[in-house]
Amino acid sequence: MPLHQALVLAVIQSLTEFLPISSTAHLALTPWLLGWRDPGLHFDIALHLGTLAGLTIYFWRDWLSMLREAFRRSRPEDPTARRPRLLWLLALGTLPAVAAGLLFDRQAETTWRTPYLMGSMLVLVAGLMYWADRRARGRREVEDVRLADALRIGAAQAVAIVPGVSRSGITISIALLLGLTRPAAARFSFLLSTPALAGAALKAGWDLHRAGGLPPEMQGAFLAGVLASAVTGWLVIAFFLRFLRAHTLRFFVYYRVVFGIIVIARAVFLRH
Repeated sequence: MPLHQALVLAVIQSLTEFLPISSTAHLALTPWLLGWRDPGLHFDIALHLGTLAGLTIYFWRDWLSMLREAFRRSRPEDPTARRPRLLWLLALGTLPAVAAGLLFDRQAETTWRTPYLMGSMLVLVAGLMYWADRRARGRREVEDVRLADALRIGAAQAVAIVPGVSRSGITISIALLLGLTRPAAARFSFLLSTPALAGAALKAGWDLHRAGGLPPEMQGAFLAGVLASAVTGWLVIAFFLRFLRAHTLRFFVYYRVVFGIIVIARAVFLRH
């Protein structure tokens, strides 16, 4: 893989993984739109590792705090003693995505990756985002998330196995409908995505091991992909959380609709 293609795809992965515009659709469609070859399993691992690294580096303090809190013994008079601990909520919220991956991973990687399905999902989830964003009047923060909230947002994350849906797009939308503020919805979405990304990276790494390891000619592109996606991912998370303090999701809604229409129109044109 040429180095410039590796860098372009790594940046696209990090931008679209954390912005609510579907990384799967963009990564599947970019080579198709530009006439590039599919980068394959080796590069998928680099992108997963890079985005996971960017996410972990940004939220490392949160994860340390959650680990300490999860195993801390609460005093009876502590007003937070009866609250479910965030680490366990994230673990439970991840279970629907695990089940969806076990049941539908093969379809998500093959038959579902069609321009018509991805274009349709880009538009349909844009409608959900628009509705949720219009109704967003929430005052709840991440600390106010309860078990039922985590399971509902986790179920939404499971739906994101369908290409074009967008993990962040659908989970942020459901979190907004449950009353979270926009920054809190995005923050919980990113924290919830960490175990899912880690699982995807481990699975891809195991598949690579079974396939014989990383070929020497892919080592440069692999390293470039990891570094570029990690740095870009960290920057995108920081930007998006700050952006949502003063802005709505409307720009991303419009982008999804336009991009979805372009994808469907190009597929129809090439068919004829």
